[in-house]
Amino acid sequence: MKRKIRAVLRYAAALLVALSILAPMVWLFLMSVSSTADLTRLPLEWLPRHWDFSRYARLVSLAPDQPGALFLHALLNSLLVACGATAVSLLLAIPAAFSFSRYPGRDGWLFASLAIYMVPPVAFVLPLYFVLQHLNLLNTHIGLILVYCSLILPFLTWMLKNQFDTLPQDIEQAARLDGLRFWQVLLRITLPLAKPVLGASALFGWLLAWDEFFYALLYTSSIDAQTLPVTIAGFTAGRATDDGLIAAVGILASLPPLLIAIVLQKSLVSGLASGGSKG
Repeated sequence: MKRKIRAVLRYAAALLVALSILAPMVWLFLMSVSSTADLTRLPLEWLPRHWDFSRYARLVSLAPDQPGALFLHALLNSLLVACGATAVSLLLAIPAAFSFSRYPGRDGWLFASLAIYMVPPVAFVLPLYFVLQHLNLLNTHIGLILVYCSLILPFLTWMLKNQFDTLPQDIEQAARLDGLRFWQVLLRITLPLAKPVLGASALFGWLLAWDEFFYALLYTSSIDAQTLPVTIAGFTAGRATDDGLIAAVGILASLPPLLIAIVLQKSLVSGLASGGSKG
């Protein structure tokens, strides 16, 4: 009897979590296909009387006087910046995490980087602005990638270090006895064993860069480098705001993270499970 009650409670909790995640997305989709009359009708109706998918066509169109050109350009900017920042952060975080894990006494540097990560972003606005200005990297993809690396790198280093701690070191020691060097052990032995957490770490780092708004708003001034969150905010700047269009942008902006999560689903689940079972 107790097992049945526990099973029912687990399923009820899972259903509640699923509803809390899916309900806003369903409502966002309904807004995106509702006409202006349906959105302003009182009392509010849950389902639109007329299903209108024209906003999606406008967002993927490059025709003049359509929001598609602005949206697609911002989408490309977000993909370039998020992928670039994640790739650079992973390349730096992997050797750093391996060093922290295999050579004791360096935890102070790791905790210092995490402490900096916890500082409010507004504290770094002026220093980062002056650095980017001096390097002529304001309103550029490279400038945003460097800024985002300062956000992603400490998080990925900490996450990978915890995973490296759980891996058996006997294989690495045997490989060193066979003459393999530091980089050879890392590339041939450790990384293949840590593939699941690499996928999970890459996904989390990518999402941090994809959703970032504050620095993108401050360090970009035109569509040449503006990312999707800044562009979405720009759709609300006019006097006559099309709420349905903003909802359609939100639905389309959620597709890349969803597709990546589906592709990396196995790595994400196994990475989280292995990272949570230390020792």
